[in-house]
Amino acid sequence: MPDFLRDPLLFTFLATLLGLFVGSFLNVVIHRLPQMMEREWHAQAAELRNEPSPQQDTFNLATPRSRCPHCGHMITALENIPVVSYLMLRGRCRHCSASISRRYPIVEMLTAVLSGYAAWHFGFGLAALGALAFVWTMIALAFIDLDTQLLPDSLTLPLLWLGLALNLTGTYTDISASVIGAMAGYLALWSVYWLFKLATGKEGMGYGDFKLLAAIGAWLGWQMLPLTILFSSLVGAAVGIGLIVFARHGRNVPIPFGPYLAAAGVLAMFWGQTLTELYLGKL
Repeated sequence: MPDFLRDPLLFTFLATLLGLFVGSFLNVVIHRLPQMMEREWHAQAAELRNEPSPQQDTFNLATPRSRCPHCGHMITALENIPVVSYLMLRGRCRHCSASISRRYPIVEMLTAVLSGYAAWHFGFGLAALGALAFVWTMIALAFIDLDTQLLPDSLTLPLLWLGLALNLTGTYTDISASVIGAMAGYLALWSVYWLFKLATGKEGMGYGDFKLLAAIGAWLGWQMLPLTILFSSLVGAAVGIGLIVFARHGRNVPIPFGPYLAAAGVLAMFWGQTLTELYLGKL
């Protein structure tokens, strides 16, 4: 890699700019990946019933091109510039003037800010590149879970294996802590799941949550799991109580836990060691 990328300000700027465009792609992933999974499930169900596979058009992360969900207008390249196009179009489709969800620029800006901070925090090198992949995957998982209460294996499992691979050389922690973190992360929520199910007869969370915490443990080591679980549980409980009290959210309506795990994982990656030392120092 060129030496000029080692300049902290330039590397941070380039990572932020890259984050904008990756955020635009993540919007596609968030929208399409659950639909791709559903299509695959229908095809598998038809195969099990010995029925012909349903005829479906090609649908993946690249095909077809993005369209307005209201009028079907195909989005042009100039209408797909992260954040800029949203502002120029004033948040509306150029063809039918239907409102465009604010979440698109929010995801793009969030990805850009976290990408820039990852570059600034770690500096040029393998740790920063890994952190970018970690942050991007966490953003996709958080919003997919918010929409569908799904945490796709196609994201959580590669994330877990990548964390283990990076820690073979001690990028974030030693490999022993990484392996133990993956096992402990999975088993911690798996145990909670079964204890809750045995006590109430209901499922308190999905298997995707186990895999996500296992991935976080693989990246950051078992030492960061208590902080991750504590933070995600506190925020999840606060949000859940707020929804019930202020938004009249039914108590029996499930609340996705993945977004809080993802947020806690990002927090632990950037500030976990500092927060842990601060906490231990006050004991």
